[in-house]
Parts: sequence; structure tokens; C-alpha cells
Amino acid sequence: QVQLVESGGGLVQAGGSLRLSCAASTRTFSNYAMGWFRQAPGKEREFVAAVSWSGFETYYADSVKGRFTISRNNANKTVYLEMNSLKPEDTAVYYCAAGPRPRAETTEYDYWGQGTQVTVSS
Repeated sequence: QVQLVESGGGLVQAGGSLRLSCAASTRTFSNYAMGWFRQAPGKEREFVAAVSWSGFETYYADSVKGRFTISRNNANKTVYLEMNSLKPEDTAVYYCAAGPRPRAETTEYDYWGQGTQVTVSS
């Protein structure tokens, strides 16, 4: 069983930055690919970014490419999402997830955190 706990969300003005963290409880953190997803009110959960177990492969949704950066620290069992140039449309609950492969589909992930709210004001 893997427990994931997100932190770092909050309220920020458009153009600002936030850094989300997701801490994992498992000893085998380095065995998992990690992903970040988000869900806005009334919308489906959507892919944001993913990183391979090694950290060498990263993938991004087109809507965040060039603004967001995903990274991981296997020694600290933590994955990060650095978000810059934030826009009001980035407002959502952000979730981290763990799975065997860094994919964009929610079904590829076995474990999910409880989410952290990000609100971007215009």
C-alpha cells in the first residue's frame, strides 16, 4: 500500500508561482512512476505531468508545457510540481498518483493522494 500526501496548494495571483509536493509513505517509492492530475469543478480529472521512476523521462499536457516542471527526489520519497506563470484556468484540485508507468491516463495509476487546492485569481 502506498499513501500519498500532497501539500503546497493555495491562492495566488495570475502570473505567480507555486510549488506542490507529494510525499509517499512506501519504501519502494523509486519503483513507481509518478503523475500529477487536476480536477476543476464540473470537469473530469485531467493529466498534468508525469515522471518515470528514474526521473529521466518527463511528460506534460500541452496546456502546461513550458510553465510547469515535474521532478522527484527518490531519497526523500517526494515528487514535486513547480508551477510558473499561473493562469486562472489552472485553478483546480491537484492530485498526485503512483503507478507502474508514466502515462496520461488515470487508469494507469494505482494510488492517489487526497488532493490540494490551487486557486489562481485574475
